[in-house]
Amino acid sequence: MLQAVADAFAHLVHMETDQPLDIDVDLMRRVAHQDDHAFRLLVERHQNAVYGTILKMLGDPIEAEDIAQQVFIRVYRAAPQYQPSAQFRTWLFTIVRNLVFNEHRRRSRAWFFSIDQQPEEESDAPRFELPDTVTKAADRDIMDREMMDSIDRAIRSLPEQQRIAVILRRYDEFSYEEIAEVMKVSVPSVKSLLFRARETLRVKLSSYLHGDGGEE
Repeated sequence: MLQAVADAFAHLVHMETDQPLDIDVDLMRRVAHQDDHAFRLLVERHQNAVYGTILKMLGDPIEAEDIAQQVFIRVYRAAPQYQPSAQFRTWLFTIVRNLVFNEHRRRSRAWFFSIDQQPEEESDAPRFELPDTVTKAADRDIMDREMMDSIDRAIRSLPEQQRIAVILRRYDEFSYEEIAEVMKVSVPSVKSLLFRARETLRVKLSSYLHGDGGEE
């Protein structure tokens, strides 16, 4: 009897925690069974956030689209082993983080034409293209106004750990806990990264600020 109550309570907790993730979890289960339609739905649900985050990290639309493709290829390949033990979004953005950081290191070593990228292109995952609305919206963001361009440049000038924390918090609206999970650090470390980033941005963007240092 006690075990039945405990099981029922655990089930309720599980439902309450995972309810917002049911769509993604269901899609991943279908992708694991090679359901290409489910994969396309999954891409459509998350491509804007993934592409936008990568673009703000790298500042290069072509590189951002390429890495976004790689992110979803890895999602497709990982589907058979995927276990919904964490939020799908944090799991997805952990892949984004790893690939973006890899790209930064590749750039720093001047491996601009590395052959290592070829296996990603020859994937068994279904081919897909980011819709024009995504790239056009991103282009508009980049070219929109001098202020937005200055903000983008200032964010890209941050150290990579601060940069990804700012982007996840400000643009993707991640909680401190979600950012900590993506970055594999503690919540206090996330808050420290964001504080240092805000101080740097406050100085760099002082000409656009009117007595207010911005927000998290």
